[in-house]
Parts: sequence; structure tokens; C-alpha cells
Amino acid sequence: MRRRRRARLAVADLGRSRGGLTTKAHLSCVPQCLPLSLKITAGQAGDSPQFIPVLNRIRVPGPVGRPRTRPDAVAGDKAYSSRQNRSHLRKRGIKAVIPEKKDQAAHRKNRGSRGGRPVTWDKQLYKLRNSVERTINKIKDWRGLAVRYDKKPESYQAGLELRAGLSGSDTSDHSLDHNSAQALVLLSAQAQAPAGDR
Repeated sequence: MRRRRRARLAVADLGRSRGGLTTKAHLSCVPQCLPLSLKITAGQAGDSPQFIPVLNRIRVPGPVGRPRTRPDAVAGDKAYSSRQNRSHLRKRGIKAVIPEKKDQAAHRKNRGSRGGRPVTWDKQLYKLRNSVERTINKIKDWRGLAVRYDKKPESYQAGLELRAGLSGSDTSDHSLDHNSAQALVLLSAQAQAPAGDR
């Protein structure tokens, strides 16, 4: 019985965490609070493993040609500070605006000259990271997204994408420009509990 219940929760992208059953929405956006890509996982899933899949979903169409998929810089909190994420950004030529965790810095210092150079990040660009939290709050204005009512993850994902699409039409002065849209991409994750679990 327990095995079947776990299998059903995994299929529904529901995970058990401190708050009970939750779903986590991983989001990337631009400083103008316009979402670029979304991904949902179970609530106990870590943020860092979803960094690359969320980045790979970014598509900004232009007037002609292929959509733009590579931002100039990516800002995220310390949860995204991993060697794998940083090397992925380096390979793609993207500036990382992600502070280093204290334990990672201590480990690097303990290794001495083999630990590598200290991580540098632009503090002025990092200050813009609050716009991803504002974007999540705009999305959660819809009650069905703030508290997950949908049984199937596809329905919940569709609702998130619909709200993200409509948030671009909420403000006409924040239209997405192909050239300047991806100067900085911000990443964050937020957990939502299903309605029956409250």
C-alpha cells in the first residue's frame, strides 16, 4: 500500500517535506518581472539540480532567426552555488552572479593553492534578484496556483505557463525585447502545498 502511494505521489509531482505534501515551482525571469521558463518538481527536490533544466527551457523569440537561449548573466541565491552549475555557465559564456556558500569557501581555503580562485560576483546585479520573488508573488495572485488544486502536474504546469504568459500582457511598458531581455536572468524556486493538505 505504501509503495503504491509513493508511486502516485511521484507521478503527481508531490513530495513530502516539513509542510506536508508540496510541489515546487522553479522559475527564471528578467528584472522586469517577466517569466522566461518554468519547471515543477516534488516539494523536497533540491534547487541546484534544476538549475540547468530551467536554463535550457529559456527561449526568447526575435523578429527573425532562431530564438535567443543564452543570457549575458544569471543571478541566483546560494542554493545554486555548485561546481557543476558554475562550469555549465562558464562553458556557455554566461556570467555567474551567484554568491559562494560559507562551507564551499572554507573547503576551497583548506585546499590551499589547489582550491582555486575565490568566487567573484557582481553585487549590483545581485541586488536585482528580488524581482524573481516579485514575479513569483504575481503568479501566486491566482489562488489556484498559490494553493495547488490541480491533481495532475500537467494541469498545474499549464496554469503556471498561462499566468506567466498573461503577466507579460499585464504591463505594456515591460514588453520583452529580443536584444535586451536576457541581459540578466534570475532564478528561484517556491513550494506550494496542495489544497487538500492544508
